[in-house]
Amino acid sequence: MNYTIHQLQIFLKVVQTRSVTKASEELFMTQPAVSIQLRNLQDQFEIPLTEVIGRQLYVTDFGKEVAKIAERVIQELENINYKTQAFQGILTGKLSISSASTGKYVIPYFLSGFLDEHKGIDIVLDVTNKSRVIESLKNNEIDFALVSVVPERLEVEEELLIENKLYLMGNTPARNEGKPLIYREEGSATRMAMEHYFESREGKQRKRMELTSNEAVKQAVIAGIGHSVMPLIGMRHELMSKEIHILPMAHLPIITKWRLIWLKGKRLSPVSQAFLDYIRSNKQHILDHNFSWYLKY
Repeated sequence: MNYTIHQLQIFLKVVQTRSVTKASEELFMTQPAVSIQLRNLQDQFEIPLTEVIGRQLYVTDFGKEVAKIAERVIQELENINYKTQAFQGILTGKLSISSASTGKYVIPYFLSGFLDEHKGIDIVLDVTNKSRVIESLKNNEIDFALVSVVPERLEVEEELLIENKLYLMGNTPARNEGKPLIYREEGSATRMAMEHYFESREGKQRKRMELTSNEAVKQAVIAGIGHSVMPLIGMRHELMSKEIHILPMAHLPIITKWRLIWLKGKRLSPVSQAFLDYIRSNKQHILDHNFSWYLKY
């Protein structure tokens, strides 16, 4: 056997993505380069690691077992790096956070100073919709989740960060009743808040448009396609340039709170605890320095 760590890393990424193309994109390699390394690894074994049926790549049972071992090997190599830095007096380790999509306008400002202080920390930040965030938390795959609504039937602890303000917005200063409402996809906290607001005041409406990201909704509103209830936190530039306007509506804004949550009773790693301590000590400074415009609304 003469396989390399690099080959194991590539194979593991192929297993995770179930695709040579996707693996090459995530590894910033060309597809032929990934295929060559995968073939070189396969040449070490008489039993196939993968098989292609139709155009779909499948991992064999043997390949799955090799992937499990490869994952442990790569993790132990990371641990060597962390241990080396720890002996040098540097806080090391990995911090994994899953954030609801609009949280991308919040969490970087709480991470920036912390990462500047601790150069030995690796950060894994997954920005996705609320349902996938909660699933990752429930499966204990992450250290923290950033959400604006506390999940039901899941015991968690929390640290409040900043208010989440939702306004009805359009590309003109007044609401045009002839234009449709634009909704986020199922599973989005913004979608649920918007549905509740309109159904309780204007009755259930046929959804004329549904888009799968806050950025897509924003662009549709700017283009004049319709109106939508959107988080203020990601609209600073558009409000200043008057591409988007807040439409006056009773009982708005809807206010929730962005919060960092973790499973109740979870034993936090030294890195996770250090991050939590950093937030608690520096929260007000972060808000004053980065969100002064937002706090005025």
